[in-house]
Amino acid sequence: MNCCLLLPFMLGIPLLWPFLKAKESSKTEEVKPPRGSHLRVKRGWMWNHFFVPEEMNKTRHHIGQLKSDIDNGNNSFQYKLLGAGAGSIFVIDERTGDIYAVQKLDREERSLYTLRAQVTDISTGKAVEPESEFVIRVSDINDNEPQFLHEPYEAIVPEMSPEGTFVIQVTASDADDPSSGNHARLLYSLLQGQPYFSIEPTTGVIRISSQMDRELQDEYWVIIQAKDMIGLPGALSGTTSVLIKLSDVNDNKPVFKESLYRMTVSESAPTGTSIGKIKAYDNDIGENAEMDYSIEEDDSLTFDIITNNENQEGIVILKKRMDFERQSQYRIRARVQNRRVDEQLMKYHTEASTTLIKVQVEDADEPPVFLRPYYIFEIFEGRPHGSVVGMVSATDPDQRKSPIWYSITRSRVFRIDDNGTIVTTNPLDRETSTWHNLSITATEEYNVQQISAVPVYVQVLNINDHAPEFSEYYETYVCENAGSGQIIQTISAVDRDESIEDHHFYFNLSVEDSKNSSFTIIDNQDNTAVILTNRTGFSLEEVPVFYLSILIADNGVPSLTSTNTLSIHVCDCDEDGSTQICRNKDFMLSVGFRTKIIIAVLICIVIIFGLKHRRRQPLFPEKGEDFRENIFRYDDEGGGEEDTEAFDIAELRSRAVMRERKTRKSITMEIRSLYRQSLQVDPDSAIFRTFIQEKLEEADTDPCAPPFDSLQTYAYEGTGSLAGSLSSLESAASDQDENYDYLNELGPRFKRLACMFGSAMQPNNSGL
Repeated sequence: MNCCLLLPFMLGIPLLWPFLKAKESSKTEEVKPPRGSHLRVKRGWMWNHFFVPEEMNKTRHHIGQLKSDIDNGNNSFQYKLLGAGAGSIFVIDERTGDIYAVQKLDREERSLYTLRAQVTDISTGKAVEPESEFVIRVSDINDNEPQFLHEPYEAIVPEMSPEGTFVIQVTASDADDPSSGNHARLLYSLLQGQPYFSIEPTTGVIRISSQMDRELQDEYWVIIQAKDMIGLPGALSGTTSVLIKLSDVNDNKPVFKESLYRMTVSESAPTGTSIGKIKAYDNDIGENAEMDYSIEEDDSLTFDIITNNENQEGIVILKKRMDFERQSQYRIRARVQNRRVDEQLMKYHTEASTTLIKVQVEDADEPPVFLRPYYIFEIFEGRPHGSVVGMVSATDPDQRKSPIWYSITRSRVFRIDDNGTIVTTNPLDRETSTWHNLSITATEEYNVQQISAVPVYVQVLNINDHAPEFSEYYETYVCENAGSGQIIQTISAVDRDESIEDHHFYFNLSVEDSKNSSFTIIDNQDNTAVILTNRTGFSLEEVPVFYLSILIADNGVPSLTSTNTLSIHVCDCDEDGSTQICRNKDFMLSVGFRTKIIIAVLICIVIIFGLKHRRRQPLFPEKGEDFRENIFRYDDEGGGEEDTEAFDIAELRSRAVMRERKTRKSITMEIRSLYRQSLQVDPDSAIFRTFIQEKLEEADTDPCAPPFDSLQTYAYEGTGSLAGSLSSLESAASDQDENYDYLNELGPRFKRLACMFGSAMQPNNSGL
């Protein structure tokens, strides 16, 4: 109790201390005379320490008095105040030396003022005391409330944090003088935020005082107060707000809100089809809310669940196909759990949430189903038309059991009956095709869109229907001087039939050759045999070629035998008895003969192509045809003398032009050039006759030239032209007077034309 009474007294002593010091006995400051002064008298200023409280409301506040120790009070001295603030903030009574503050002062702006004082003798005007400095201090009062430095304050702390967890530290500042009592000593307190938070009074550290759940409230506003003068009466205070947010921790497991999900799916749905979605909810956020779905109970192993990471839904999908006729309903159980859980939070995830899913399978119209995935049948080759190969069977898996139609895709050898029986339409040959790959299609009668197919493989089994034969063509030779028992040929055989065991062939001579033959055969028992001479000496003149009939039998069931003829040529050999010379001679003869045949064929081809090339259209029609109609086809008439652009006459006018033999030009260009020349050249001109003669010679010597000679001949139209006009106009009047004898002079090409016109016109003239 006594301590409580003494506490205000002890706290008040520091506040009164500056004023107690101001009341101390005055101090006399010795004034040192300036250098060079001859004054010997000691003199000095007399004043107290000057203090002035801040924020004084008086217009004239007395601070203290300056006085010289020689001032006897007769007002013979004058006091002056110099320095910053003299005359504006501080004034002095010139007679008494009293100093006054005439403005309100703020210690936080300026805490002391340094001034100079001077005293002079009024009568002499000389300084009585040397100029001296003194200080006026502004004493502090508690006029500033605490201010928080780093506003706004915001902190984040994990939810469910234990008591005493550090949240944030707030700091306030007081502008008052910290050495002046308790003006700047602060205490912090919590105005809002209990009971979840607390604050340390002297440090401003905020701590958690009880656990908080983010899912209930995710942020809190806390109001902090700072008070100076350690909270004593008359203290000033300041406040600030702190926003405290709770960060999420994975303290909640995902939970299904639905205990049962119902889904339907068609039995025709393919693997991977999504049949439904399930959803679990987690009160946590961000990564703490990520979850994984899985199948907990599914004896059929038909379903699976995948997680959609965007919306955290579980998608139920098919893992394999379903059959409504086998099972129409499924019951599965799904579970969900967080993807990441810290070990210290596993206590919140001890048991995962589950839900039940019922899947109803819907019946779909399915295509027919064959009893087997494929069929393999066997049939012997050579069986007659309509032989049964095998039978396939398909059924409608649906409840209505539709009848089935069967068909074969693109087959000319087999057909199938309505009951699925496959029969042949042609005999089969194993040597042509050993296997036949068929595709059998089954179609529902009630719905022809439902179709399925199955592969059928038919193997054609071998029967021994091919006799063995020589493996190659043999050219066998024997020398005239060959001795008995000489090997002249080794033969072998082949069989196109297939044998379960290895082929084995037996070689013998025919009955006729075995009785009286010049040769014999020995079977080597390895599917080969050798031909040997059975006598000594052969004659090329008597028998040049021997024909040996060899019987070859196989080991098939039944065994087949063939007769093969071996030709043996007798040849004149050298002394060593080598038949190589005979072979070379025959080869050369054969090559020579073949060469002659090839040359003959080539000659025939050349002749045929030459005849085709020379075949052309006849120059003139037969005599029985109407000649005028043929002549009328050449009705292209030039422009006469008025056509000055048709021919270039400059060439014909030049008599010194020498023409060279050249290849035939385009007929159209020749006609145009000739027409230009004929306009201004007289027909009796030597140049014109030379030009025509050259053209005639060129036509006579060119067997491939087209029959345009008449156009060249009648190119000139002018006064005195013997040919006149070729136009069909007025042809009836001019034909009787026309003389065609000059055609005989134009060469062999015009012989037939001259003959036709000459012989045809004479009777007409005579008749007239």
